[in-house]
Amino acid sequence: MKKPDIPADEEARLATLKSLGILDTSPEERFDRLTRMARRLFGVPIALVSLVDNERQWFKSAQGLAVSETPRDISFCGHAILGDEILVIPDAAKDQRFADNPLVDDSPDIRFYAGCPLKAADGSKLGTLCIIDQQPRSMETDDLELLQDLAAMVERELAVVQMATVDELTGISNRRGFVSLGQHCLYLCVRQSLPASLIFMDLNKFKRINDEFGHAEGDSAIIAFAEHIKQVARVSDVFARWGGDEFVIMLANASERLAVDTMARFEQSLEKYNKKANRGYDITFSYGVVEFRPDNHLSVEALLAEGDSLMYQHKKAGRER
Repeated sequence: MKKPDIPADEEARLATLKSLGILDTSPEERFDRLTRMARRLFGVPIALVSLVDNERQWFKSAQGLAVSETPRDISFCGHAILGDEILVIPDAAKDQRFADNPLVDDSPDIRFYAGCPLKAADGSKLGTLCIIDQQPRSMETDDLELLQDLAAMVERELAVVQMATVDELTGISNRRGFVSLGQHCLYLCVRQSLPASLIFMDLNKFKRINDEFGHAEGDSAIIAFAEHIKQVARVSDVFARWGGDEFVIMLANASERLAVDTMARFEQSLEKYNKKANRGYDITFSYGVVEFRPDNHLSVEALLAEGDSLMYQHKKAGRER
């Protein structure tokens, strides 16, 4: 058996997948309808919408299969996402990559497999729409085109999910996307005994920018602020526009001291930007930093509430000065 290789863009691919907030969610008719259609059109016993996570493949929709996930290192879909075309295995028992695979030797007794990669808007391959049979078989050109058409319909549904977790103005995560990603980040830190910190930020005097320079200029300030967050944040950090002129960053494997240092670099970067822009106003902000403590913070919402409170104290102190 050959374990699937890891894609070159694995870190970005997983970030995109997790940003959808779709893993471990309940079945949905919009996906089940398409797997039912695939099973009926191809006359196969199993059809799946499979999403390839870090160490597993998880099924958003499963027709003809009782389990909700299987290990990634024995998955067929882990191989399928390595290419752009449909992966077709006419007879897994005769394929050196899969002949002694537990999914072939035991239930569900896979012989035939065809999986079409599912791409996100950024090109990341999140998983597959796949069909499976316990009997060897082949696929004609028309069959391949039909499976691609069905996979494109799944991709459109995933795009709808993604739109619900992304802020339209800045292109970064929105509130819903952050809660999902942030909670996942905390679970990871708890499992690996890593520190984590949250930064809650709010632009200063943002109403004045809108009132004196117009809402279009206010939008430009929000976009510029988000772009600076992208430049300062690490690949492993989770950040979002929380709403209006509020932003949040979750830093994994980061103490409160490291988070404060990150904000110092961010302030320096923003100060340089303000000097170059010379638009009649400066973009400034207040922030609060909270270090994650599992005994006090039972959820990402608890961290956010404390971060919001600290940010307000920071902003109030600034006004008093």
